[in-house]
Amino acid sequence: MENQTAPTEFILSGFSELRGLRFLLSGVIFIIYMFTLLGNMLILLLSLMEPCLRTPMYLFLGNLSLLDICQTTTTVPQMLQHLLSGRSSISYVRCMAQLYFFLLFVGAEGILLATMAYDRYVAICNALHYTVLMSSKLCSTLVAASWLTGSLNAAVHTVLTIRLSFCGVNRLSYFYCDIPPLLALSCRDVSLNVTMTAVSSLFLGWGPSLCIILSYMHIVFRILKMQSSQGRRKAFSTCSSHLMVVLLYYGSCIFTYIRPISSYSLDKDRLISLLYSLITPMLNPIIYTLRNKDVKGALKKVFSRKMFF
Repeated sequence: MENQTAPTEFILSGFSELRGLRFLLSGVIFIIYMFTLLGNMLILLLSLMEPCLRTPMYLFLGNLSLLDICQTTTTVPQMLQHLLSGRSSISYVRCMAQLYFFLLFVGAEGILLATMAYDRYVAICNALHYTVLMSSKLCSTLVAASWLTGSLNAAVHTVLTIRLSFCGVNRLSYFYCDIPPLLALSCRDVSLNVTMTAVSSLFLGWGPSLCIILSYMHIVFRILKMQSSQGRRKAFSTCSSHLMVVLLYYGSCIFTYIRPISSYSLDKDRLISLLYSLITPMLNPIIYTLRNKDVKGALKKVFSRKMFF
């Protein structure tokens, strides 16, 4: 009976009210996507090529850029296809695959941002022992753990979503396949899905958030104790880029996942979904490039070498 009620495809009707603007929207989304790809690829390549950026901080930043590239590529090309073709269907298999990879990259990014906060804490509060505490082996393990955790979390939610029934209804008022619209569409009891979403929110949402808050509390106390105003400015500058990215990421994720399902409003959630699937990945490289002297210095070196040759 459950197989009979499983749809062969879903209709993603997030843009249905804006059909008259679909070419304009596709142009705007394409430009944002290109900026996202170019900006994040630039940071990723710089972190791999420039010797001055081969530090734990830029290992994490390079992986953050890779996650942003993967996350946007999971959703944006499909959005563009739907807008340009006028057809908004996605097969059931592709929908589940999109759900898995999107959750993987979003979950891994949350863990990675907490890791980056810990790295800043060690760099400022335990500067003399930084190279010992943040060894290359530990950093590689932390990066691998973030990807593995995101993968396991995505697998659990995808399997739980596959077991749902939809009773012939297949219209998702969303731009891509995600947990909230799929749970809202299901005609089966979703209490287990809701429980696991709450558990994931606890370990992948509030847990990393607490780590970030504690890290920055120690950082702020240490900065306030510094005698040199130049040292304080440098320390704040080091952390400000990461803190801005954290606020963008957790602000949108808390609104989407880390709240009671009874408060879900798909009309409002659609706007927030565009924020963290389109805007945040585009802003991350801009924030790190404009506010980071090391990245700007590496860029100048690269361009000067190109002009020289």
